[in-house]
Amino acid sequence: MIHFRELYTSGTWSEPFLILATGLFITASFFLYLFIIKSRSGNIKRERLRIVYSSCIDKLLFAVAFQDIPFSVVMQDEEYAAKADNRFFREVITESVINLHKNYDGLYAQKLEQFYKESGLINDSLKKLKSLKWDVRCKGITELAEMNVKDAFDTIITYSKARNKTLQITAINAGIKLGGTEGIVHLTAHPYPIDDWTQVNIIDAFKKHDLGDTKGIEYLLESQNTTVIALGLKLIKELKLSQKVPYVAQLAERAPNTAIKYEAQNVLQTLTI
Repeated sequence: MIHFRELYTSGTWSEPFLILATGLFITASFFLYLFIIKSRSGNIKRERLRIVYSSCIDKLLFAVAFQDIPFSVVMQDEEYAAKADNRFFREVITESVINLHKNYDGLYAQKLEQFYKESGLINDSLKKLKSLKWDVRCKGITELAEMNVKDAFDTIITYSKARNKTLQITAINAGIKLGGTEGIVHLTAHPYPIDDWTQVNIIDAFKKHDLGDTKGIEYLLESQNTTVIALGLKLIKELKLSQKVPYVAQLAERAPNTAIKYEAQNVLQTLTI
């Protein structure tokens, strides 16, 4: 102990320490610089490839959506076949299919959905659901919902109980798009509180998809979770579901607390007027 104290007070340690610290700083800065250069170079390369791929993809999707050419013939195109197994190419073509699908409906949308399945792009989206990264899972869920893959409904709904708020909202919204009210009926047994932000997103999803069949929303009023009951009341009020008045009236009589009772009475007043 005395030896270290003498060494400290003598100041002889300061010069080697400063040299070592400076050396470590310079080395770390150099490696950070290399990392930035490599990352930037990779991004530039990806963007160049994206431009190259886009010309092939645009021609391919035009044939898929707007020409009466069998998919088997389209996918045998030499330019497409040469790139079909390239991971980045498949990522770019998936993005293009999704974006194009958003702008069309009817027969054109159905053709894109069929191509999405037959080309195997659907498998790439399904793999994303198994990722350890929540943002990758969200991307997979969004892709499957946009392309109306109803077979993925049960898997997507499991993520509605995720701790990550963004993943939870994405899964619930996707469930509403794919299954309508079935996408929220499961919330009756939801174990966690549903905050206001999530409730707003769910209501917006119902308005966005303009669902005609609202059967099952009344089940939310039977939940033991008061935030789920509040969500049910808000949906009935916002969507002006006057046919649900009897269920709201029953809730007003047996509300679990004063806040729910007041909200139920408020909804009754709004709908009956």
